[in-house]
Amino acid sequence: MSLDADWRAGIDAVDAALIDDYQSGFPVASAPFEQVATEITAATGVDVDADELLDRVRDLRETGVFRRFGAVLNPPVIGSSTLAAVAAPDERFSEVAETINGYRQVNHNYRRDHEWNTWFVVTASSREKRDAILAEIEDRTGCAVLNLPMRTDYYIDLEFPVVNEDRFARESLDHTDVSATRIAEDARGDLTALEADLLVAIQDGFPVSATPYADIAAEVDAEVDDVLAAVDRLLGDGCIKRIGCVVNHIVTGFTNNCMVVWDVPDDDLDARGEAVGSLPYVTLCYHRPRRPEQDWEYNLFTMIHGRDADAVDAKIDELAADHLPFDHERLYSTETLKQTGARYDELVAQGSDD
Repeated sequence: MSLDADWRAGIDAVDAALIDDYQSGFPVASAPFEQVATEITAATGVDVDADELLDRVRDLRETGVFRRFGAVLNPPVIGSSTLAAVAAPDERFSEVAETINGYRQVNHNYRRDHEWNTWFVVTASSREKRDAILAEIEDRTGCAVLNLPMRTDYYIDLEFPVVNEDRFARESLDHTDVSATRIAEDARGDLTALEADLLVAIQDGFPVSATPYADIAAEVDAEVDDVLAAVDRLLGDGCIKRIGCVVNHIVTGFTNNCMVVWDVPDDDLDARGEAVGSLPYVTLCYHRPRRPEQDWEYNLFTMIHGRDADAVDAKIDELAADHLPFDHERLYSTETLKQTGARYDELVAQGSDD
């Protein structure tokens, strides 16, 4: 799905507020749309009520501006996740991609312009299960797998305004808050039964209703106050990254992205990672291990998204000149091979075989 180039012409102040201001921070409250209606009325001067906002969210989801309404979950915190790559021969590329995509634990797969041309994410209920899948992919495809689990999250969140003419993500912003968060490879094992049920119930989004938390509570057979408290806990410990209207950046014009990998001195990595992660135009910044035995010497990953390919390239030039004066490679995404969410019914099934 794609929108017309002038799709923003049909967006009024209320829609713009929903799209750009409520990608996160949506109230964890019994009647969240009433609170948001009050806030948007105060911000825009347009009198709106909760019912109208519900209709607008439904319409924006129907047109494709929103992927969904609800929580953005954090697979590396909940399960055991890794970014992996293979160098698929051109004549076997489709076959290799189809084999990889056949695993339900593979939730993202992209073709990139590089010797390692197939990049995918595996998220499983345990590190052992994850690594077994990688070994099986290696055996079935005959392609060596580059296994690059995340070590540190400096900044990872595709939240940025889109009701604008920005050439690259966050061109209109001047700051991003960052922190170095260490990521364990072992799956989280301390979820309560309610938290586990809740993650499964909300993995595809919240009900677009006046009382979404009450609807979720009914689905998991819990009291609404207990659900609200559990959501707050999951937000606090990072299992939920944010709650709001999840924007489809490709539909809204941010069709160009580049993953850049850098060879940063290890003793300078955290300082550089935090500094770079705080740059508004850097949409992702994280540390993954080197694999010198596979001729992979890079340890810092960044991504930049944009509407304009030349603007993305220019920002990478700026990043290299002003912030990361190290060897690097640019891996442009050329094809989306698979893009789905991680399946949390598998991740939270502690002790089961998924």
